[in-house]
Amino acid sequence: MKDLLALTAVCLAALMSGLEISSVPVILPVLEKQMHASFNDLQWIMNAYTLACTTVLMATGTLADRYGRKRVFIISIIAFGLTSLMCGLAGSAVWLIAGRFLQGLSGGAMLTCLIAILSYQFPQGKARSRAFAAWGIIFGFGLGFGPIIGGTLVALFNWRWVFLIHVFIALVTMVLTLGNVVESRDVQAKKLDIGGLVTLSLAVLGTTFLITQGSSLGWHRAVTWAIALVSVVCALLFFLIEKRHPHPMFDFAVFRIRRFSGALMGSVGMNFSFWPLMIYLPVYYQSGLGYGSVATGFALLAYTLPTLVMPPLAEKLVVRYGAASVIPLGLFAIGVGFMLMKYAAAHGGSLLPGALLAGVALGLTNTPVTNTTTGSVPGHRAGMASGIDISARLITLAINIALMGSLLVAGITASLRGRLPLPVNEMDLHRLAERIAGGAELDNVHSAAQLALIDGFSGVLMYGALGVWLLSLASYLLFNWRVNCQRESPQSML
Repeated sequence: MKDLLALTAVCLAALMSGLEISSVPVILPVLEKQMHASFNDLQWIMNAYTLACTTVLMATGTLADRYGRKRVFIISIIAFGLTSLMCGLAGSAVWLIAGRFLQGLSGGAMLTCLIAILSYQFPQGKARSRAFAAWGIIFGFGLGFGPIIGGTLVALFNWRWVFLIHVFIALVTMVLTLGNVVESRDVQAKKLDIGGLVTLSLAVLGTTFLITQGSSLGWHRAVTWAIALVSVVCALLFFLIEKRHPHPMFDFAVFRIRRFSGALMGSVGMNFSFWPLMIYLPVYYQSGLGYGSVATGFALLAYTLPTLVMPPLAEKLVVRYGAASVIPLGLFAIGVGFMLMKYAAAHGGSLLPGALLAGVALGLTNTPVTNTTTGSVPGHRAGMASGIDISARLITLAINIALMGSLLVAGITASLRGRLPLPVNEMDLHRLAERIAGGAELDNVHSAAQLALIDGFSGVLMYGALGVWLLSLASYLLFNWRVNCQRESPQSML
């Protein structure tokens, strides 16, 4: 019974993690209207969470190993509940962004700890398999049904309950954890790689800031060039620190293992296109097609639900055909789904077939990617490999949320130039495009705004398709291209 209650606590934490990723995009158009949030604000409301998760992931594992996984898990649950309360009570976009960043720190810590707790409390056999299966199903449920849950909460109450609901879940999770989760430590825990954490975080933060704010700041200004220089220097310092650190956060030697690198292209590919688009699909459904929040949630189920139900089939396909075939093919199919959605958007058709195909393809890719990145390295490096996998996903997600947003605004701006009856100042045109991209209701230019949004959205879908196809090709080559016809092994590389 104690293990069952401990598993329930872990699953509730996983539920919160999944919901927080997929339920928030539904409320972004609502925030634009009720909080008067700008398009950049909306981007940072999403990006603050993913950037914070990336920052804390690797550090949490070391701290939990040293000071106790249960202890750090409890602290992260309490922090997640409090920061969710902060988000739910936020009165401005600035406070909501700050709350989301703090929520991301606690959410990343919580996710890292729960995996370690599962590994220790369910060490082997059928119990371990059932525990990890339950965790995966509940996390997938949160991701898959997050849009409809978020849309329903907005319809029945208001947007604040998308965050406030976590306060109550966190309270139940903490109570179950206190009495049932077993404390564990690693007596050989390594020293924290502070230099790597700081330089990587600053490099990603600077890059994302430039993508989202560069045009507003002005590319010719000294401050913009200074941020770019700092970002590049931090990236170079990160590489040098990791090469010399005795226990690096990223051991670059693992990239010489072709199976690891091929699978990592899958991690990058999924978060290059599929998940960033999730941020902008609600705007298309609500502003482009006139859907309400609940209808938007149901429409997004076609995009997210297949990711929950396809993993069992993915495992069978990997057994029969191998990860080297399944992962590149899955990425390619995501691109096909994007092209189908682009065609439908341009011709007034339904996004449903393309969204379903993209969701199915991601569901077939996700589990093989995770299993291959951790399984292609020696056992004592599996934790680091998992950390690189998750970090690659979140970094790619953060950067492409910003890039897709910039492309959306640029596409809308270009479309408006040919659709508005009178000449408009370029700066005013850019601001109008940002408002349309954020989901603003513009009665005086409603038809032009709708058509411009569709045009901009088509460009984003093209970018997502071409990008994931290139990563599919890179994954295939890394998996299958043998140098001097010699088969590589993890032992020889490490």
